[in-house]
Amino acid sequence: MLRLALEAQDHTVIEARDQNEAVAAMQASRPGVVLSDLRLPNGDGFGVLRAAKDLDPELPVIVMTAFGSIQDAVAAMKEGALDFLAKPVDPDVLMLMVERALAQRRLATENILLKDELAARRGAPRIVGEDPGLKQVSISLQRAAGTDTSVLLEGESGTGKELFARALHALSPRADGPFVAINCAAIPENLLETELFGHEKGAFTGAANRKPGKFELAHRGTLFLDEIGELPLTLQPKILRALEDRRFERVGGTSLISVDVRVVAATNRNLRAAIAARQFREDLFFRLSVFPITIPPLRDRPTDITMLAKHFIEKFCRDINKNTLSLAPSAVDELLKYPWPGNVRELQNCIERAVILTEGDTIHARHLNLSFREAPPSAATEDDGLWSRIDLSGTLSAATSRVVAEVERRKIGLALKEAGGNRAKAAEALQVGFKTFTSKLREHGLDA
Repeated sequence: MLRLALEAQDHTVIEARDQNEAVAAMQASRPGVVLSDLRLPNGDGFGVLRAAKDLDPELPVIVMTAFGSIQDAVAAMKEGALDFLAKPVDPDVLMLMVERALAQRRLATENILLKDELAARRGAPRIVGEDPGLKQVSISLQRAAGTDTSVLLEGESGTGKELFARALHALSPRADGPFVAINCAAIPENLLETELFGHEKGAFTGAANRKPGKFELAHRGTLFLDEIGELPLTLQPKILRALEDRRFERVGGTSLISVDVRVVAATNRNLRAAIAARQFREDLFFRLSVFPITIPPLRDRPTDITMLAKHFIEKFCRDINKNTLSLAPSAVDELLKYPWPGNVRELQNCIERAVILTEGDTIHARHLNLSFREAPPSAATEDDGLWSRIDLSGTLSAATSRVVAEVERRKIGLALKEAGGNRAKAAEALQVGFKTFTSKLREHGLDA
């Protein structure tokens, strides 16, 4: 009777006959709410309640009891039950309790995500542009959105990969679920595993309470792994297993946790070259790149530059309560001549600065502050002796590894020079973690 009443309200119901079946069902299906009688053929409702709280402290549990056993219901609530129902059960009261329990469950998850979600949404630009390459990306997103296929977003820093990931989530059947993002390059290696998979109480010094990881928080939603190319090699096997099995263990835990998560990854690195250099697992790459999408850099979509600039002008003028400014022809010329190595993010920052600096009603070239920037060196000025110093003998994989190593060495040296020897600034410019950067310095003999 309870199952039929709940299914009539479009709830999915999983039944269990006793405590053991209930515990197994909870571990396998991760329900949104648990409804249990206190009297069971084997075990009891208290055992179900404790197992539910061990699985997830925020999992709401409603207990049912005979009218004469209210004291048992009170005891259950002291142990963490959300509420109790006296038998015989009134279906209308049942529905109200279940809806309240599900609302509390959603609120608990939303509270955990709220800070990150608000930070991600605040000031985030819309995807603006009419370039054919950008339209092709949109078509690919729409095709991928209807599936649960893993998507790999490739593109330079600043092209808006997270915005495309959010668009993919919004277009998908998971749109009502959470969108959880984590930057694999921004978290120290020793903390990244606990951020992804969570930890049990007492798993390490300072772990005073159980903490859910990003995989758990993204249950029935989308997990966005930004800068996946910076994922430590030691952690990559566990990520691969979680992607393939949709199961994992918390740090310090022994029981497997099942999740229903759609994974979207992003990188500004050439992962194929990283595989050749043995910095990234090939099997993980293939698992992530079932549906790869490459986002074009801003310099390849020049027709969108003016449109984006006007969009940002309107946005920032609105933010600071300023009348909308216009772009002088000289400013448009300057915008179109500049190569935008930082892509849309750099253009956004440039326009924000110009809106603040402009005192009249027109943004001129001088307000953009781009004239002092040097254009990137052309191919003709590159060191022609590069190839003469690289040993191209042996297999393709071996030769590729040596080429990648030489390019890394040159790029790191250039970044250090431009940062005046400041390693932290150089690492930031290269968008790699400081630990990774110092490791590369040692690897290429540049740490002297």
